[in-house]
Amino acid sequence: MKLRVLVSLFISALFFVSVNAQETTESDIAERIKPVGKIHVAGAAPAAAAGPRSGKEIYDGACIACHGSGVLGAPKIHVAADWQPRIDEKGLDQVWKNAINGINQMPAKGTCMSCSDDDIKAAIDYMIEGI
Repeated sequence: MKLRVLVSLFISALFFVSVNAQETTESDIAERIKPVGKIHVAGAAPAAAAGPRSGKEIYDGACIACHGSGVLGAPKIHVAADWQPRIDEKGLDQVWKNAINGINQMPAKGTCMSCSDDDIKAAIDYMIEGI
């Protein structure tokens, strides 16, 4: 008798779960798995909501953390002595590719995963302005 009750309860539970699973919509699933928050690095400007960003905006939001002070050998903004040897040795196209794909301690796109390749190029162009 107890076994029948347990089996009946188990079958009822499975039926309930399967009925609920069938009623789940795409929007229910999207709501359930959406991110719970965002990360903001102290000292970095918040990312722009949408639309094209200038090289300065990208630099201020993502690049300043390392390129502002030269962390781990990162070339500092507007410092010809840091940038010119890289440009002379590799060419500007390769410098852009390295920034997009990552090089040494710099991760791909400098961790700016919302940046397009053109955004990264704009940030580099901003950092080498005037040198």
